[in-house]
Amino acid sequence: MTFLSPWFGLALFVAALFGVRHLLHRGLAPAASTDGPTPAALGLSAQDVRIHGAQGLQLFAWYLPAPASAPHPTPAVVLLHGWGGNASTLLPAAQALHEAGHAVLLPESRNHGRSSRAGHSSLPRFAEDLEHALDWLAAQPGVDPQRLAAIGHSVGAAAVLLVASRRPGLATAVSVSAFAHPEQVMRRWLAAYRVPYWPLGWLVNRYVESVIGARFDRIAPLATLRLAQCPVLLLHGAQDATVPLTDARQLIASKGKARATLLELAGSHEGFAEPAQATQAVLDFLEAEMAADRDHLLRCSSAT
Repeated sequence: MTFLSPWFGLALFVAALFGVRHLLHRGLAPAASTDGPTPAALGLSAQDVRIHGAQGLQLFAWYLPAPASAPHPTPAVVLLHGWGGNASTLLPAAQALHEAGHAVLLPESRNHGRSSRAGHSSLPRFAEDLEHALDWLAAQPGVDPQRLAAIGHSVGAAAVLLVASRRPGLATAVSVSAFAHPEQVMRRWLAAYRVPYWPLGWLVNRYVESVIGARFDRIAPLATLRLAQCPVLLLHGAQDATVPLTDARQLIASKGKARATLLELAGSHEGFAEPAQATQAVLDFLEAEMAADRDHLLRCSSAT
C-alpha cells in the first residue's frame, strides 16, 4: 500500500482536476435567459435589430433612436449586461438615458438572450461583442460618432474597461460593479466549491487562460483602467456581496493617469438602494464629459 499511495494520490488529483474542468465548462456556458421586461412594458418604442458580430455571429439588440426633439447629431450609449443577463437587465437605465436625449443600444452578448450560441463566453468575448455594438451604433443616422459612451454591469463593466483601453474614439465609459481581477473572481468561485487554490486552483486558472486565449493580467480591470483613453466613472454598491467594494477601491487606487472617479452607493451587486441617485450620477457624468469633449473639439477646429 505504501508503494501505491503516491499513485493513488495522483489518481485522486487527476480525477479532481477533471471534475473541476467539468464545472468550469458549465460555468463558461451561461444560461441563455430571455426573461425580463420589454421596452413596450416601459412605454418605449424600440427596434429589434441584429448586429453582425465576429465569425458570423448575430447579436440581438434593442435600439432606441434619440427622441425627435433631441438636437442632432445626438450622443449615443451602448448598455451591456452582465453574466447570464440580457437586454432587459438595464432597461430602466436605458429609459432614463433616452429621456435625456441619447440614442441607446442594448445588445445581448453571444450565448445570452436571443443572440447566437457559439462556444464559451468570456471577458474578451464580451468586449469583442461590445466593439461590434459600438461600430453599429456609430453608423446610425443622427448619431454623433464622436459622442459614444459605453456602460456595462459586472463582466459587462470589465468589458467596457477593456474596450476603453484600446478604442480611441470612445467618449466616456461607465463601469457598474466591475471586479478588479479575474484571478480573484476565480479564487472566490473555487472557494465556493471548496477547491484548494494550490495547486489545483492555480492549474484551473491557467487552463481558463488557455481556453479564453488571454492572460488574466492583461485583461484585468486593474490593468485596463489605467490605460483608459476616455473619462471613466466607477459605480459600486457598498453592500455588494458578489464583487466586494474592496475591488472598486483597488481599481481607483491603481488608476494611474486615467481620468477615473469612484462613486460608492448603498446597494448590492444587482441594484442600488436608490436607483434614481445612480442614474442621475451617470447622466451628470455623461453630460459634463461629453460637453467638455465637444468644447475641446470646437477649440481645435477654430485653431485650424
